[in-house]
Amino acid sequence: MTREGEPGAEFAHRADNRRVAYEVTGAPDGHPVFLMHGTPGSRRGPKPRGIVLYRLGVRLIAYDRPGYGDSERREGRDVADAARDVEAIADQLGLERFAIAGRSGGGPHALACAADGALRGRVSRVAVLVSFAPADAPQLDWFAGMNSDNVRGFGGREHLDTAAMIAQIRQRAERAAEDPRFLLEELMVQMSAADRRAVNDAALRRLIADTYEEALRAGPYGWIDDVLALRRSWKFDLGAIDTTATPVRLWHGAEDTFAPVGHARWLAGQIPGAQIEVQPGAAHFDAVEELPRVLRWLIDADVPAGRELLIGTRHAQ
Repeated sequence: MTREGEPGAEFAHRADNRRVAYEVTGAPDGHPVFLMHGTPGSRRGPKPRGIVLYRLGVRLIAYDRPGYGDSERREGRDVADAARDVEAIADQLGLERFAIAGRSGGGPHALACAADGALRGRVSRVAVLVSFAPADAPQLDWFAGMNSDNVRGFGGREHLDTAAMIAQIRQRAERAAEDPRFLLEELMVQMSAADRRAVNDAALRRLIADTYEEALRAGPYGWIDDVLALRRSWKFDLGAIDTTATPVRLWHGAEDTFAPVGHARWLAGQIPGAQIEVQPGAAHFDAVEELPRVLRWLIDADVPAGRELLIGTRHAQ
């Protein structure tokens, strides 16, 4: 499916011949930046308008992780496997160097690319916003500060009940297929005041519902595979990220109850040289507003851009 003002999906094929759907927006000759969507999510997630990307000099590449949208499922994938998706798309586009941004469930997948041996030297910078830490992270209570809905969504605190988790995701995906607004309305019940303030914009709510609809159009499989991948070993070493060659920046809202701020602090302690910014009074969905500033850092540019220029929104009056 194609949203008005967007180019629609293109396709790359990985070495295992699975199809990955992506789309490119912004400046055709701009600095390439991959954008990793959240969980659940799709390439149609909130992003800056084309005019902002042009001004920034950014060529933004967003793609559906396997099982979402138009990308073929790869059952049993792990977080580290995202590097093969990015490699296939970058090779098809002829990109030698590129930056990566990952939001929420996309954060770990962005870090996987920074740690990947085959991509070493190709990834210029990585930014992760409101990211999760590994579920087996030592000295981290993974669920501390997480709202009860997300605790259930990740299979429970005590022991991962895979069958119950899959059944719950299937049920929620079916409800979302009937009414794309369902997931966001469900999330809003659990949101902190900071997050409710962030999603108070009607256009942003439409964008979020739209990305959920596209993500689950082919079924719940991307969502299921994401949760399973995030809960088990990520299959890469955070300590292998060389921040002297690939700088890493972490951003997190202090009031986040979907991916609590302790996750970002733990990640910062595991990635030598990583920068971290914790914003007081901000929460999970404030990462959408933060993205233009993150893109400026990723390309080392200093061009003003604002939240009102997200795709689908109108200029503030």
